[in-house]
Amino acid sequence: MSENNVMNAVRQHRFGGPEVLVVERVARPVPLPTEVLVRVHAAGVNPVDWKSRGGTGMAGVLGEPPFVLGWDVAGVVEAVGFGVTTLRPGDRVYGMPWFPRAAGGYAEYVTAPSRHFARMPAGSTFEQAAAVPLAGLTAWQALVDTAAVQPGQRVLITAAAGGVGHLAVQFAKHLGAHVIAVAGARNQQWLTELGADEVVDYTAGPFEKQVRDVDVVLDLVGDAYDSTSTRSIGTLRAGGLLIAVPAGVSPELAAAASEAGIRATAFLVEPDAPALARIAALIGEGIVNVEVARVLPLASAAEAHRLGAEGHTRGKIVLRVA
Repeated sequence: MSENNVMNAVRQHRFGGPEVLVVERVARPVPLPTEVLVRVHAAGVNPVDWKSRGGTGMAGVLGEPPFVLGWDVAGVVEAVGFGVTTLRPGDRVYGMPWFPRAAGGYAEYVTAPSRHFARMPAGSTFEQAAAVPLAGLTAWQALVDTAAVQPGQRVLITAAAGGVGHLAVQFAKHLGAHVIAVAGARNQQWLTELGADEVVDYTAGPFEKQVRDVDVVLDLVGDAYDSTSTRSIGTLRAGGLLIAVPAGVSPELAAAASEAGIRATAFLVEPDAPALARIAALIGEGIVNVEVARVLPLASAAEAHRLGAEGHTRGKIVLRVA
């Protein structure tokens, strides 16, 4: 195999802890018609990555190892396949290609349909752009498409200081909502600066005892941790909406929501170039800020997973690839 046809990628050959992630030389992908080849400069790290690495998350979609994790990418278009008219070589792009199928973002190159990408936010670094796609699309699609948040509505966001949460706070504020952020004490001032109207310290007592009459809950924690989705029901007004992101809606949660007279829905993010373009505009105009907690080299993917899984990261961890 010629050196021109290979690249570095972080692969895993079995499910397990962070130590299963290893840098290897693999075949460089070739774009098919309607696809682009992107030279990856930075790759975002998400909870779904370490869950899938361990055999949960999207492992059922990815199948058995070996595979290359990673869905958040920012880079430069290297080549375009037949029929591509929206992008050209040299364009700086970002995206969440193929999700939930394998995208192979922890690598020097990826290929995907051109319409899985959008141009990067003006003024953003590759590391900042790579922190956005999965988290930003999750927040945007949940609040705009699923909840159709309207001005004046009360929106509660759990894990508000995390990758999805800190963007959701800003999107909800941009949509005109009264934003209630649930987070630890150390992030209260920061979330207020991002636009939260109220910040509830979950370490000071149950958040559901501190908040009432909420229209929409965007739960980014799930029932697997301290029954957070079920407890969120107590904050909602009759007819309110609970969007349960990490774990979905179990039969038990559905029954509890029905009994309380509220709606509960599961949610899974999808590739969405038009939404990425709108998000890029908000970032480029300075309306939305992106928090990058740490930038590590591609070879330190295992360390990135270890840090992320600790669960106290403000914003996102990103891998520098190129």
